[in-house]
Amino acid sequence: MSGRAASGVLWLTAQKWAVRLFGLVTIAVLTRLLSPEDFGTVAAASTVLPFFYLLADLGFAAYIVQADKTDARMLSTAFWFSLGAGVVLSAALFAVSPVFGAVFRDEGVVPVLQTLSLCVILAAAGSVPTALLRRDMRFRTLAWQGATGAAIAQVVALAAAFSGWGVWALVAQSLVAPSISTVLAWTASRWRPSFAFAASDFRTMATFGGQVLGVEFVAMLRAWGEAAVISATLGMAALGFMNIALRLVQIVQDLTGSAIVPVTNVAFAKIRNTPARLRSAYLRALRLTYFTMSLPLTVLAVTAPLILPIAFGDGWEPSYQVAQILALAGTLSVGAWLDHGLFYGVGKPGVWFAYALIIDALTLGATVLLAPRGLVAIAWGFLAVCIVATVSRWFLTARLLHARLREVAGPFGYLIVAVGISAAAGWAIVTVAGSLPVWLCLSLTAMSVAVVHLLVTRVMSPGVIPEALGIIAQSRVGARIPVVRRYRKGA
Repeated sequence: MSGRAASGVLWLTAQKWAVRLFGLVTIAVLTRLLSPEDFGTVAAASTVLPFFYLLADLGFAAYIVQADKTDARMLSTAFWFSLGAGVVLSAALFAVSPVFGAVFRDEGVVPVLQTLSLCVILAAAGSVPTALLRRDMRFRTLAWQGATGAAIAQVVALAAAFSGWGVWALVAQSLVAPSISTVLAWTASRWRPSFAFAASDFRTMATFGGQVLGVEFVAMLRAWGEAAVISATLGMAALGFMNIALRLVQIVQDLTGSAIVPVTNVAFAKIRNTPARLRSAYLRALRLTYFTMSLPLTVLAVTAPLILPIAFGDGWEPSYQVAQILALAGTLSVGAWLDHGLFYGVGKPGVWFAYALIIDALTLGATVLLAPRGLVAIAWGFLAVCIVATVSRWFLTARLLHARLREVAGPFGYLIVAVGISAAAGWAIVTVAGSLPVWLCLSLTAMSVAVVHLLVTRVMSPGVIPEALGIIAQSRVGARIPVVRRYRKGA
């Protein structure tokens, strides 16, 4: 199990590296061809779509991934509901798009959102095959599918942008990627639905999925609310600046931690009936998560003013400090990725829903309160909420695992010291080498942060680095374990 989980993390992380590195080049070109308003318009429309994705799936995919067993009737029930709901919701989104245009005070959102409503059908059609691949821990297959879809979509976006399509280049990218991923998921899963629909299976999945839906719905409501508040208070260009800052932080998070939730969800589900093993696995994963995710986020917190002009060109100065603060907030909340997978894996999405409801309400409230003061003030609000969220999760996970609070909170001390000292070293290098060429200053700063971070890790948590190397070795074993299960029609 450890080998397969490690293999899954590495494969999905490798996919994100490939997609994001190519995507960084793509967005560097697009930011020179498109305006901040174009990015703001698509960002506004994109905050609406996840609501409809969630309603179409109703959390059934999450249930399939962690269920003790599946059968043909249950899978077919999930598929036919998702597909039917996807068609209905896509039509509803098309019809109500003018309302969202009025909310965002941008008529350009309307045709963009109407076109992107097709994504709801695509997501619904691919939810069950993708869930089956995750359940079988076929993360290598999922990685190839995601990389292929993203690469083709980015090529399409570049071609459209050079052809003068403007904002529609971003729309084309958003449509092509899920289309390809859905087709590949059906091909790889080898599963075909039967014409069956069971009310009892539907109720079981809906009970679990409703709690999952609540978590994601609240998160999407918060994102939509934040976008609406920023665009209405500060303008669509400000939303574009915030989107670029968020995107840069998300790129770093995807490159280091995006594989944690899908992999740990499955892995924790398979060992949830052995409490001692579950507790040991969680604490081990927590230390590794802090180590792997905090280093790149700390580098970004120090070097964002150097990276942004290189990656996105001139004219994005309002995003610089916002990205730095958001990166610091990200370092304080890296444990949330692991905790998300833990609560879903052990079948406790309701607890996570209650936590998410409170934290997302605080985040949106902080945005409303601080928006008149500007984007930087909003970012500081995010940071403050992240501190509250981190402390809250200590109590929740300690109770779930029947562990002492000190066991769960202890590794956070290492995180604070490692981030604080390595960030200070990086800022010192930026101050001293600021007159050097940007690339040289960036390289020296990143190296200094990495060296100091590794030294602090060696002193405060000496077992983490050898354990990380051991995980890489285990992943080779996990990658060689064959998956013999295949899904046929009605199976």
